[in-house]
Amino acid sequence: MTAKPKVIVLDDDPTGSQTVHSCLLLLRWDVDTLRLGLQDDSPIFFILTNTRALPAEAAASITREVCQNLKIALALEQIQDFLIVSRSDSTLRGHYPVETDAIAQELGPFDAHFLIPAFLEGGRITLNSTHYLIVDGVPTPVHETEFARDSVFGYHHSYLPLYVEEKTKGKIKADCVERFLLADVRAGSLQRLLQLRDNQCCVVDAQTQADLNNFAQDVLAASKQGQKRFLFRTAASFLTALANLPPQPIAPENMAKYVRGGKPGAIIVGSHVQKTTQQLEMLLQLESTQGIEIDVRQLLDRTDRSATVLTDILIKVRKAYNAGKTPVVYTSRQELIFEDVKTRLQFGSKVSSLLMNVVRGLPSDIGFLISKGGITSNDVLSTGLALTWARLLGQVLPGCSIVQTPKNHPQFPNLPVVLFPGNVGDATALATIYQRLSNKTG
Repeated sequence: MTAKPKVIVLDDDPTGSQTVHSCLLLLRWDVDTLRLGLQDDSPIFFILTNTRALPAEAAASITREVCQNLKIALALEQIQDFLIVSRSDSTLRGHYPVETDAIAQELGPFDAHFLIPAFLEGGRITLNSTHYLIVDGVPTPVHETEFARDSVFGYHHSYLPLYVEEKTKGKIKADCVERFLLADVRAGSLQRLLQLRDNQCCVVDAQTQADLNNFAQDVLAASKQGQKRFLFRTAASFLTALANLPPQPIAPENMAKYVRGGKPGAIIVGSHVQKTTQQLEMLLQLESTQGIEIDVRQLLDRTDRSATVLTDILIKVRKAYNAGKTPVVYTSRQELIFEDVKTRLQFGSKVSSLLMNVVRGLPSDIGFLISKGGITSNDVLSTGLALTWARLLGQVLPGCSIVQTPKNHPQFPNLPVVLFPGNVGDATALATIYQRLSNKTG
């Protein structure tokens, strides 16, 4: 059996691991920590850069730093056979081409880079080079959804060649983008892949996991036979194809096995997209949960009220927990309007800082923790729990990862933590995950 290349994923928030299991998520990217990922038995590991929460310049800087350290770690481990994936949002929000350009500068040259945003578990498909989100059973071009109006990463095109032209500010013209259509992917693309050169931009259709598996096989063959070097900007589903893992050890519905001592948990909700709000409303209808709202407008004042707000929240959390309930701490639902992107990101950092202080103040014997929202989840792992790495156990629901803290964690050893992206699952998904972990049916 031919050895497969190590798949190294730079993930711009911690939810890109939502289709795989049994691998490492690295929260740091110093050389020694990167070597842990390279040495691990799993064919894939993730470096959680959290760059989607940062301005473009910072995202580029961190991506370059990761790649520079990775170069050293790969040399020390004598690994030459590897694939680099820039994993980002399946609704096209993120720092493209900033991150792929930085990777190409540090680890290139590449013969091509591929945009493969299909995320099948979340109802995102790409047909005729147009990216769709399935809403109530109807494929809707993503530029017609709320995600395209994102105040930081907004865009005007679902047709990926035009999206590329828009995001590269015309540096890559739409008609210069190589299109791998569904028929191409299904018939086999090896010969075309072998012809690519000079970091050609390519966009790839996918409607099923089999489509992605087909394309991944051709990519691996082109890398091997033609010694082609490819870079990928993808959603999570393509990672399943590259890693080719067996089924996860414990089935999603049995994940309560990991809960510590059968205790109530805690839930932190930062994402404010409409889907999250619907899921939160369903969750709070369950009698065993206790909603605790943070009115983020209190953090707008010039006089910093964070400490007062934090004390109030932690008193409520402890009271709910002592009553045998799972506290659900959530930010107020309306999205505030800011004068510019920088101010919005700064305010986001302030809110996140408060939420992470809430995490640090949780009862140390909680049975589990659920984190809702991509950026929130990254902050929970890296700041709230101060992890260097975590082991991914698998998925508790399609698209929702569950990781476990190390057994020597000073405050929360062996704590199962659910990383739940903001835009995944139906209206009942958050309640379902809670019920699976707490063994409750209502």
